[in-house]
Amino acid sequence: MTEISYIEKTSSKDVAGLLHPLVKEWFFSKFKDFSDTQLYGVKQIHDRKNILVSAPTGGTKTLTAFLSILNYLVDLSVKGELEDKVYAIYCSPLKALSNDIYVNLIDPLREIKELGEKKGIVIGDIRVGLRTGDTSVKDRVKMLRKAPHILVTTPETLAIVITTGKFVEKMNALEFLIIDEIHALTNKRGVYLSLTMERLCDLSVLDPVRIGLSATIAPLEEIAKFLVGSDRDCLIADVKLIKKIDISLGFPGIHILEAETVNSQKELYKMLDKIIQEHKTTLIFTNTRNATERIVHHLSMTFPEKYSGMIGAHHSSMSKDKRFEIEEKLRKGELRVVVSSTSLELGIDIGSVDFVVLLRSPKSVSRALQRIGRAGHKLHDNPRGMFIIMDRDDMVECGVLMKLMVEKTIDKTEIPKNALDVLAQQIFGMAITKIWEVENMLKVIRKSYCYENLTKDDFFSVVSYLAGDYALEHRNVYAKIWYDPQTKQIGKRGKLARVMYMTNVGTIPGESFIEVVIQSPAERRGQSVGKIDELFLERMKRGDVFVLGGQKYQYLYARGMKAFVKGDVSKNPTIPSWFSEMLPLNFDVALEIGRFRKLVKERIKNKKECVSFIENYLYCEGGVGEAIYEYFMEQAGFSEIPDENTIVIEKFKEEKEYLLFHSLYGRKVNDALARAYAYAAARLKYRDVEMGISDNGFFIAGECLDENKIVGLVKSKDLRVVLKEAIEKTDILRRRFRHCAARSLMILRNYKGREKSVGRQQVHSEFLYAAVRKISADFPIMREARREVMEDLMDVKNAERVLQWVEQGKIKLKKINTPIVSPFGLSLMLQGRSDLIRMEDKASFLKRMHELHMKVIGSKREEAKELQN
Repeated sequence: MTEISYIEKTSSKDVAGLLHPLVKEWFFSKFKDFSDTQLYGVKQIHDRKNILVSAPTGGTKTLTAFLSILNYLVDLSVKGELEDKVYAIYCSPLKALSNDIYVNLIDPLREIKELGEKKGIVIGDIRVGLRTGDTSVKDRVKMLRKAPHILVTTPETLAIVITTGKFVEKMNALEFLIIDEIHALTNKRGVYLSLTMERLCDLSVLDPVRIGLSATIAPLEEIAKFLVGSDRDCLIADVKLIKKIDISLGFPGIHILEAETVNSQKELYKMLDKIIQEHKTTLIFTNTRNATERIVHHLSMTFPEKYSGMIGAHHSSMSKDKRFEIEEKLRKGELRVVVSSTSLELGIDIGSVDFVVLLRSPKSVSRALQRIGRAGHKLHDNPRGMFIIMDRDDMVECGVLMKLMVEKTIDKTEIPKNALDVLAQQIFGMAITKIWEVENMLKVIRKSYCYENLTKDDFFSVVSYLAGDYALEHRNVYAKIWYDPQTKQIGKRGKLARVMYMTNVGTIPGESFIEVVIQSPAERRGQSVGKIDELFLERMKRGDVFVLGGQKYQYLYARGMKAFVKGDVSKNPTIPSWFSEMLPLNFDVALEIGRFRKLVKERIKNKKECVSFIENYLYCEGGVGEAIYEYFMEQAGFSEIPDENTIVIEKFKEEKEYLLFHSLYGRKVNDALARAYAYAAARLKYRDVEMGISDNGFFIAGECLDENKIVGLVKSKDLRVVLKEAIEKTDILRRRFRHCAARSLMILRNYKGREKSVGRQQVHSEFLYAAVRKISADFPIMREARREVMEDLMDVKNAERVLQWVEQGKIKLKKINTPIVSPFGLSLMLQGRSDLIRMEDKASFLKRMHELHMKVIGSKREEAKELQN
């Protein structure tokens, strides 16, 4: 049984007493005293205790992890007892971070050695080796001859290393295993690493001390279990550095409704310029790559004399070399401003950033804290930053995020469980290293937190697939292992098994662009009109209308890497082009916004009291409280304010009849609910049902919809069955099947030195998809693709909770007929059309809608007065 316990700090005197005199002298020549993080962690690591160290960015976590290890190695070296083996492995999800750590280890070791020489103390070479996908063959051979005492690597390379024949011998008495940036591993990459850690421990005669380093994350108990697996204890150092978060909220222009006019956009760049000029280095976070490039372009064009050579962009679509160049310039203080999407959130040392701008909502507290923590990355610096918002929903969302950040209320994260595609890849890797007894293999797998509840049926279904029992040879899927039911043993098949595994290792799927081809009208058939992101296609369903190059197209179907569409469409767009890049709002944050709505709703009748409450509750100023009050007052007067206990369903007519559900639970939950209600509408024979989703709600649209019948058909107990049916013929399932097929090695990305393009992978996957559906509905990789869509892409678990709350009466459904969409529903209705509306038109449209809403509210008040008289 795993025991998780929180610890207190050790005294500075006790920590200093643990250090070798040379290490102690070196440390205090560099630092005045131990940081809080070091007082929590150094002694525990010295005492060989598993520990999760959670501290804000800039909390000296890395040195905390390494100080006891360096101390131990220096002590062994001085005594002449240092062996030719790997003592410690440091594993980070970031290659750049691995480079960083490598440098940060080399320098202290050199300085300690020089200090020893001055005192006549001989310290042998304590070797540090960096092994990533970029490591040359020459360097790898060198490591084999002389093992690094500390190996710095990434999750994927670690999996390769433990499958190599000879180097593994250097790790058979591993003593320390450090996992950095553990908060970035709550995904399939982390699931993969959890199994790699168990395989590593199985190879070692010692059970290495596990050290997890994490920025702010919750729940810490779950992350600790993920770190150590089952039947190991773990300590948690929850280091709450007394860092005051200096965060504010603002918008360009005079009124939030005008934030997106051309004039206000000019104000935005003036606002950004003023912030940049007041600070040494400013980091601006956007949520999309397009926005990143746009901000860099406009700042460079508007202020060429200030930003020529002093501004940089950083996002995942840029080449590795270009990103590295920007990181280096940041470290050296050569840039005044860097604009990033999400790629600079993680902990690489980026030097002198002293202010962070969060342009629009980052959608979760932990992400917001990660971002703002980049300013104040040094130990005693306070993080400083500002939210700049562009619309009223963003204003409310960022206001609540700001409150949660200041109060350090962290949203929860979930780690995928029992991922069968990852399991398939790892079973193959295990079979390469030796012949396994089945029970022993299952025991090692179940030691991973992510597989502790793996059933024998699921395990054997994956073994069965890998052993070739599903007869997929005609689709070029061959057996990779053998399983003998008599001896209950498993081993590898084929001479190329090790090469095949090493060249296809990992969980990150290849993404590409999809060519958009017109299918109708007939005179334009076959015409290529442009390309879209594959993630964007994944989000579309048949009938969706989108904008490409200023023209509207209706999506029909996809084959391979082509999407076939109908041109010359008059319908309104249903999905914006940036939809694939949108971050989903965290469920816990969504619930907090629902709670805030209720508190405002209770005070709405007294303006002065309500504005004062908003400002105090959200720690906001500068007209934000009044702007939020006006927004809520408008919704209350026109329809009703939805809150944590009320889902308002508005019915109104445009070119179709709309049912708009104000269900503020985040996009992942709303995706599941919207598909279920749209499926129910289709079951009731409504034709051409459309749907749209956002973080704040969803709509379904059709002809003469009966909301009572539709709502009555969707029950919590049936949701998974309904969603399974609803996604069965969708592109999203086909694409995810390709991802799972690549992870499970059904599709080989590399074979005999040849790389298979994403397009060829997709074509192969569609043949496999069809073949698998004919063979078995329960094929493990198909089941995993469904699980990934329903649990990772959507959030079926929390969608079930919402429906249960409705069934229990905790949440009321309130149906209201409205003449037009209400203020709270406007952004949802507008999002599909945003590609068509020019900035100025959008601002005037919002103003016009505001006037219409106020007119309806005025009429209602007049009617109420007449009734009173």
